[in-house]
Amino acid sequence: MIILSIQSAVAYGHVGNSAAVFPLQRIGVEVVPVYTVNFSNHTGYGAWRGPVISADDVAAVLTGIEERGVFPRIDAILSGYQGSAGIAAVIVDAVARVKAANPDAVYSCDPVMGNARSGCFVAPEIPVLLRDVVVPVADIITPNQFELGYLTGTEPDTLESTLASVDLAREMGPSTVLVTSVERPDREGGTIEMLAVDDDGAWIVQTPLLPLKANGSGDVTAALFTAHLRRSGDAADALARTASSVFDLLARTHESGDRELRLVESQEFYADPRMQFTARQVR
Repeated sequence: MIILSIQSAVAYGHVGNSAAVFPLQRIGVEVVPVYTVNFSNHTGYGAWRGPVISADDVAAVLTGIEERGVFPRIDAILSGYQGSAGIAAVIVDAVARVKAANPDAVYSCDPVMGNARSGCFVAPEIPVLLRDVVVPVADIITPNQFELGYLTGTEPDTLESTLASVDLAREMGPSTVLVTSVERPDREGGTIEMLAVDDDGAWIVQTPLLPLKANGSGDVTAALFTAHLRRSGDAADALARTASSVFDLLARTHESGDRELRLVESQEFYADPRMQFTARQVR
């Protein structure tokens, strides 16, 4: 399997492609990473250095990859944090060109905007472009509950309202929706959930809620879910595998006391997930 991953990169720490590439490689996926920014560290530190890659330069890298004859071999395109407004058109164009070369390829969009605690942390035009331009051409989207609400103009909180919001998101174009950081008021205390919905049904998985803020965990989640789903076509299995791997990554990070994901030392959890969580069908 080959995944074209168009995301940010950092020299120190693990977000964007710097979070997604290694776990994908560890489960046997060949990754073609294209960077939208090249920062010293993630922006959560409040200060960083390095360039936002211009849309023209990102497009040039993609054209060079196409010229090597890679596009017909790509199984999935994955995108995450978009450093500038111009990147949206570049990604949509690349998706169209890859799918023209390989009609079986799928596009998975992680519509990174923000979260319920911090609000939006991207430029104001990015959420609009994601909603109106990028998400409609995606096959898979992996928003958190906050981002799902923005995309659909709703306020999902209960399981029923979250499922209703997912249905609205699927009407926009994507056939598969993975909702991360689902926090419904009637869930068991000290837990957090993920919800996956496709044409075959809806499944939820519940894990303990760990007391840490882990930048990049959503990028790992989107990458692993995309790869597992593309490989098996089974959303419930992809959900369970992803939840198992990401929980163990977060648990090891929490135990370390480190601010950055313990991505490399947790590699056995990607290659051989413990499958300690079960995806429960809810529809």
